[in-house]
Amino acid sequence: MTTIGWIGLGAMGGPMAQCVAAAGYPVSAYDVSLERARSLAGGDLTAVDSIRAAATGATVLVLMVATPDQVEAVLFGEGGAAGELEPGAVVVVMATVGPGPVESWARRLGELGVGLVDAPVSGGVARAAKGDLLVMVSGSAEDLAATRPIIDAMASTAPVVGPVPGDGQKVKVVNQLLCGVHIAVAGEALALADSMGLDVEATWEVLKAGAAGSFMFGDRGGRMVAGAFDDVRSALDIFVKDMGIVTTTAKSVDQPTPLAAVAEQLYLTGRRKGLGRKDDSIVYGILRGR
Repeated sequence: MTTIGWIGLGAMGGPMAQCVAAAGYPVSAYDVSLERARSLAGGDLTAVDSIRAAATGATVLVLMVATPDQVEAVLFGEGGAAGELEPGAVVVVMATVGPGPVESWARRLGELGVGLVDAPVSGGVARAAKGDLLVMVSGSAEDLAATRPIIDAMASTAPVVGPVPGDGQKVKVVNQLLCGVHIAVAGEALALADSMGLDVEATWEVLKAGAAGSFMFGDRGGRMVAGAFDDVRSALDIFVKDMGIVTTTAKSVDQPTPLAAVAEQLYLTGRRKGLGRKDDSIVYGILRGR
């Protein structure tokens, strides 16, 4: 029987783990906030108090933490999961961490007889709760077969984008370049409308239905118009991290990304102003100097 260990129960990870448990898989879940883990427990989802406890006996270990350093610590730090996993187990990395780290973890886990599936996600909190995410999957055929039913419990779309771990991260880098630039330009466009004395909400309503519209203009633009910067669905700090991954990865292959670089500076400006935990739609307020 497939037994799931789960690390990371944040805004996305929590509902994702609940979707897997609702599909009938026993999930032993750990989060740095034990209180949060306990609040999500129920049915086939059990809260545990350590990384080792989540990994022990797991045939699949899902990681939904935020940064490469956190994944490194979870797997190979003191009390890490790698030492508890049995040969034949598979680790599923679902965070956006960049291709280089994933390739390294795959090699190191492989030496222990443990597989790795690279499966970064896109879609946001609301879609995570409905099991409606896009997951960009890569890995060996054997590891993908072992994890496919679990991934399908979280995703409406989960294409295999490559045969080796790291390929999923590469596609996610392209995804985040587009998302990060779209959010930034939505803020810039609406800030210009405001500066010209236009009714910003009316302008947004007109433009979102035309050729200038995009998912991010509709979604984040609506939050910008509403000033819903404290209703945090995706923190600005996430795009500080992700745009840094975009520009670093691009440099590693000598690819200019001038628009991504400018967007990254905008997100960094927001963090410097102490706005990192605000919703990323706060870029509108940054551009208006508010």
